[in-house]
Amino acid sequence: MKFNHFKNKIPIYITKTVGGLDAQFKLAPELRLKYNTDKIKASNPRLAAVLVLFYPNENNETTFLLTERASYKGTHSAQISFPGGKVDASDINMQATALREAAEEVGLHIKPTAVFKEITPVYIPPSNFLATPFLAFVSEKPKFRINYEVENTIEVLLEDLLNEGSLSKVNLTTSYMANVDVPCFKLNGYVVWGATAMMLSEIKELLK
Repeated sequence: MKFNHFKNKIPIYITKTVGGLDAQFKLAPELRLKYNTDKIKASNPRLAAVLVLFYPNENNETTFLLTERASYKGTHSAQISFPGGKVDASDINMQATALREAAEEVGLHIKPTAVFKEITPVYIPPSNFLATPFLAFVSEKPKFRINYEVENTIEVLLEDLLNEGSLSKVNLTTSYMANVDVPCFKLNGYVVWGATAMMLSEIKELLK
């Protein structure tokens, strides 16, 4: 999708109803399906926010940013995610959290007015976070500067996300599950699963 076309459709995206849990659960691991609203509330999750940034590449095609997390001794080591993190006491709201974390992790400094939509929060059982995604756009490709939390930035064509051929399944063993088949997206050679895939599933339904 050409970026000008994407920008022209933003007013439609703003008013369009999001798919919510029905859209997210199409890419949810079985572990996540066990958590209903009451169980999530009882877990008293920590709040977090992520930024989903759309921008044009060199060919004026609409792309968005993912990151490969750095390897560390923790639950989400080396996983694919959006820039984001937990709410800080200095954040005036969740959107501010998403923008601050994007600035810290990938050197992205954009105005709050660049954000055009908030979508459904995703609960992440292994780390007990409830993460809210915010969609934003800029009209030029940013220059990213990663910090210690990020191994790589990943530029993904929106067309690749919208392509049904990007859907797949993968067998995974992690620190909290063993030999489990999970739904995923395969984008730019990366396997995207879990909370990020759930967010992308809702974004895909919104933008297609």
